[in-house]
Amino acid sequence: MSIEKTLNVQKREGRGKGPSGRLRSKNLVPGIFYSPTGENVLVQAEALPLEKLYEAVGHTTVFNLEIDSNGQKETHPVLIWQVQRHPYKKLFLHIDYYGVDLDKEVKVDVPLEFVGTAKGVKLGGIQETYRESVRLESKPLDMPKKIVIDVSDMNIGDSINVADLQLPPNVSAVYDQNFAVVSILAKDKDEEAADVEGEVVAG
Repeated sequence: MSIEKTLNVQKREGRGKGPSGRLRSKNLVPGIFYSPTGENVLVQAEALPLEKLYEAVGHTTVFNLEIDSNGQKETHPVLIWQVQRHPYKKLFLHIDYYGVDLDKEVKVDVPLEFVGTAKGVKLGGIQETYRESVRLESKPLDMPKKIVIDVSDMNIGDSINVADLQLPPNVSAVYDQNFAVVSILAKDKDEEAADVEGEVVAG
């Protein structure tokens, strides 16, 4: 697997709300590149290319960060680590770019996607989802974008635990205990009674 996407950024000067606010007024998003060597570089990115890239890579896919410093360009493989968003506008306020060594493993929270309708739900049970993501460990280019869980064969009383997840080669789950990710539960009597009442009212 190779790195497919590149984001061009410029080195910036000045920390704090004032300089960052002036950048945002120009549709530039302040950020920090955290190098594997321990060096931190202040950078700025154009908002639109950054938004498009983020939609494609999220927090799980490695891309190249090309840093322009007075015409001198350096390229580093990175993950988007932390994102600060505007409380109600669709705007980025700040981005942390985490430099990775492609030969060393990283730990990333990878989204879970549940597909299908469980047999148990068709029989009147309830699907209870406990996790929206799971922490995985792998080399950066082996990290999956998401983990898809098909619940179609689950009956009432069944659970899928983190240890049951079908993971790609060279990828492992990081967990202290084998917690449940999704379960199919029987409705309790109160819920059943509420359903019956709803049917009577509707009828």
